[in-house]
Amino acid sequence: MSGTSLDGIDAVLAEINTSGKTKLLQAISLPFDLALKQEFFALQQETSNELHREHLAANSLAAAYAQACAKLLRIQGIEANHICAIGAHGQTLRHQPHSEVLQSYTHQSLNPALLAELTGIDVIANFRLRDMAAGGQGAPLVPVFHQEQFFSPKENRAVLNLGGIANLTLLSKDGGVSGFDCGPGNILLDAWIQRERGKDFDQDGQWASSGRPDDALLLRMMSDAFFSKLPPKSTGRDHFNLNWILSHLQHASYSSEDIQATLLQLTIQSTLNSLQAHAKDTQRLIVCGGGSKNITLIELLKIYAHQQLPGLLIESSAQHGVDPQLVEGLAFAWLAWAHQRKRPANMPAVTGAKGLRVLGAYYPAT
Repeated sequence: MSGTSLDGIDAVLAEINTSGKTKLLQAISLPFDLALKQEFFALQQETSNELHREHLAANSLAAAYAQACAKLLRIQGIEANHICAIGAHGQTLRHQPHSEVLQSYTHQSLNPALLAELTGIDVIANFRLRDMAAGGQGAPLVPVFHQEQFFSPKENRAVLNLGGIANLTLLSKDGGVSGFDCGPGNILLDAWIQRERGKDFDQDGQWASSGRPDDALLLRMMSDAFFSKLPPKSTGRDHFNLNWILSHLQHASYSSEDIQATLLQLTIQSTLNSLQAHAKDTQRLIVCGGGSKNITLIELLKIYAHQQLPGLLIESSAQHGVDPQLVEGLAFAWLAWAHQRKRPANMPAVTGAKGLRVLGAYYPAT
């Protein structure tokens, strides 16, 4: 898995039994090659000769994934022929869901055939396309795994994945499942600190904590139509990006740290608003994703949740046996497992698809 934030490659080795129960055996995280990272950032906007450049980047990403797999197997001391399949998401460059299926598309950059060739392992990739062909958003896809991993018949739970984009999975104790993207996670925070301070991310939210959120600016940002749109809904860097931030800064002058503090508050408020609107009886919020390491964000999330949703318990997925950084990697391993068994893995209630579909495309190693 390499997410929207482009902060690295997470590779997990998972053992999945016949009922779908997933056990983590080993995991590693590798940083992105700087040149490849910069190329993927460039390719998320219109650029020159982008078709040629994207194919080369897809090849490079396959090679990087293959290196991660080789290192993972070496650490675990097993051979490639012990692995059933690799579930590989690729790097999202465009995500454009549309109510008219012929106008809807998503593109994850990766050469899965090359990955199969380099590793000698079957590859399952392109998970989002089948759902979108059935009229769905193609995202989020992880709620089905969240249900497998975190459901409890004793309480209403929600899972908050704080990746580049923040998404919620709502797990009712009666078995009902829904989910949707609720807004930006790390993507705007990273974009702003990269522009203003040349850093990849705001360590522990320290820079954001040095500023004060501007209420008027936050209100203007929250007026974006995405936040009031009803689920199913999904979004990405196509919508939330640096230009989106700059478009909201034209009306007044703000300090850079106050803007960062406001962007952090935007992530918090859009999450809590979504819970209030769609799952106000949630008793436990399980947080995962890279944003769970942002100490300032999590502390403020708990403070504001206490005010808006009294009684809501917020905790890390680590308290449920899963490292928050590895939940999505495990989810795509599970999706590959489901594909091999021809088990439908989308959730129409989440994505809006017309029905259940088997997700992914198969690329054999031989």
